[in-house]
Amino acid sequence: MRAIEVAQFGGPDVLVPVERPDPQPAPGDLLVRTDAIGVNFIDTYFRTGMYPTDLPYIPGSEGTGTVVAVGSDVPDDVIGSRVSWCAAPGSYAELVRVPQEVAVPVPDGVPAEQAASALLQGMTAHYLIESLYPARPGETVLVHAGAGGVGLLLTQLAAAKGVRVITTVSSDAKEALSREAGAAEVLRYEDDVAARVRELTDGEGVAAAYDGVGAATFEASLASVRIRGTVALFGAASGPVPPFDLQRLNPAGSLFVTRPTLAHYTRTRDELLWRAGDVFAAIADGSLRIRVGATYPLSEAARAHTDLAARHTTGSVVLLP
Repeated sequence: MRAIEVAQFGGPDVLVPVERPDPQPAPGDLLVRTDAIGVNFIDTYFRTGMYPTDLPYIPGSEGTGTVVAVGSDVPDDVIGSRVSWCAAPGSYAELVRVPQEVAVPVPDGVPAEQAASALLQGMTAHYLIESLYPARPGETVLVHAGAGGVGLLLTQLAAAKGVRVITTVSSDAKEALSREAGAAEVLRYEDDVAARVRELTDGEGVAAAYDGVGAATFEASLASVRIRGTVALFGAASGPVPPFDLQRLNPAGSLFVTRPTLAHYTRTRDELLWRAGDVFAAIADGSLRIRVGATYPLSEAARAHTDLAARHTTGSVVLLP
């Protein structure tokens, strides 16, 4: 099979196309021929060594495709079905060994490119707005990177609940996308974001700041939330947030700060299927729009990472084997 391999940590150039023996499904596994592969910021954290992993490795954890073989204890009737996943290491490949417990059936009518990028970003948006801080109708929240993959989905889910959404973006084109997703107000990163948020909330601040950018926006997030507000730092697209004194949370308004991860919000099969089912159902009925902003051949994974890091993409980024 064709795959992408990382033999040393570094920049996008360490993503090298290779040919590797076809994997064989172990007990409990599905062997899936990929139709589309999701590219996410977490892939860049592993590539650079920010998140440690053994070398060499095939990057990626998300994709969609057709089951072509199964392990010894998996029923044969699964073969031929479409599945998606976001927790199967080695997904930048034509064939992926996917544990059955993390595979999710894909409903008819959901295209492969959308299915490949729906779970990680879609379920992240779902747990942020439904579980981490379940914003209520009439409340206002701040979403950084409003035109990114999670940002667009989170804005749609929040707006559908009657939540007022303020976003940050970097350009007029991204502002248009964010407003189309339901943002009531759109700010630029170069603005005094916290001051503008206070103006837009009559000095109160937002109920929650959902921050996937990290170092460049974290201080603005802290300064934007109301008394007893929540800052959810769910990513670090601009780099990790430096250590800070927890005592600062007291005079800032007895704030709550959390650093969540999707794995802790999909701990059981039931929870995974609930979140994935909500996301896929919303895509299928048209109430949630997955914007695939860029597609690349599998062999051009390095270019995909370069464009993602440079913020040249909007929405989801997908590799096509």
